[in-house]
Amino acid sequence: MLERYDVVIVGAGIAGASLAFFLVERGLRVIVLERGTPASGGTGLSAAIVRQHYSTRLMARLALRSVRLFQSAQQRLGRDAGYRAVGYYFLSPPDALARTLVNLQMQREIGINTTLIGPADFAARLPWLNADGVAGAAFEPESGFADPVTATNAFLDSAVERGANVRTRCPVRSLLREGHRITGVETDHDAIVADWTVNAAGPWSALLAASAGLPMTMRTVREQDTVWEVRPDRPMPHQSVSNAVDAIYIRPLGERRFVVGRGFPKVYTDVDPYNFKQTVDDDFVHDIEERMTLRLPGFISARLVHSYAALYDVTADWYPYVGPRKGIVGYADFCGGSGHGFKIAPAIAEELAGWIAEGKVAEDFCNLSHDRVADGALFIQSYGGNRG
Repeated sequence: MLERYDVVIVGAGIAGASLAFFLVERGLRVIVLERGTPASGGTGLSAAIVRQHYSTRLMARLALRSVRLFQSAQQRLGRDAGYRAVGYYFLSPPDALARTLVNLQMQREIGINTTLIGPADFAARLPWLNADGVAGAAFEPESGFADPVTATNAFLDSAVERGANVRTRCPVRSLLREGHRITGVETDHDAIVADWTVNAAGPWSALLAASAGLPMTMRTVREQDTVWEVRPDRPMPHQSVSNAVDAIYIRPLGERRFVVGRGFPKVYTDVDPYNFKQTVDDDFVHDIEERMTLRLPGFISARLVHSYAALYDVTADWYPYVGPRKGIVGYADFCGGSGHGFKIAPAIAEELAGWIAEGKVAEDFCNLSHDRVADGALFIQSYGGNRG
């Protein structure tokens, strides 16, 4: 007998886990299939900075909704999701300040609590900053960071409590297709059929889509991160920081440790998601050290304590692919985080669950469908890349 469900979700990162929760909350029978363990792919190695500073209304409102979901996790999920609202800064260079001001106005209009700190207040508000070349700092007091594994397990465990089935160490080999309908998946062990199949496989999503002849414009690129420990009594931020002046991001870990990585623009290297170098390059470490010590002198003489490489699933316009496609029944994408998927995944999952369960969807949310690639309707952002 074939196993039958309302929805089969491929991938137990933050996307698949949060979608499972919102689907079972609506009473659907759901199974989540994961090739490793929950958050063992890109999610678990995410810097997990949670910010709301985006340049399109759609992404800004999704980010705002995700913050609200993270904030209410104890009540909604019955457990902590590892979210810490320590605050967030976006450092703007002079040539981007006008765009930043426009974006801030839009963000305030939709309810985001954000302000601009000018150079006159840097010394008092940002004592850790070398302000040379920084035109302004957008500050969001409700943003911050989360523990990505804790967040994923919070959604997944809550989904299981409500009846979801989760199968780990269960690679999905292909989608099952009959004509214009996706009917389920084939695993190493058996076939599972469902009314809906959701591709939330992250960097492996394009390969899974191709198994049923579905095109997916996506790159799998290698992303490096470093962890540094600063000396005692150095002035350092306790907030998350996106530094668009020097193209780095910083996330506090506690105990004087910080994740530091390179932001857009930079060189992206395409790799095989099954076979890539998982250690960092020496020149990357040197580049990070130069950039971070220039902007935050507290990093001078910091000790490198950890480093690693993970994967980004990058779409044609750096916005995720979400939802059904024209001409294909029973299939939906939920992939292409492009390096900023963690923070918006819960809000996307909530809206996608409504689309799947009830056929109801906001007009702007429909634009996330992969159909936009063929339609020539890609998103355009102010800053480019995953800063969008």
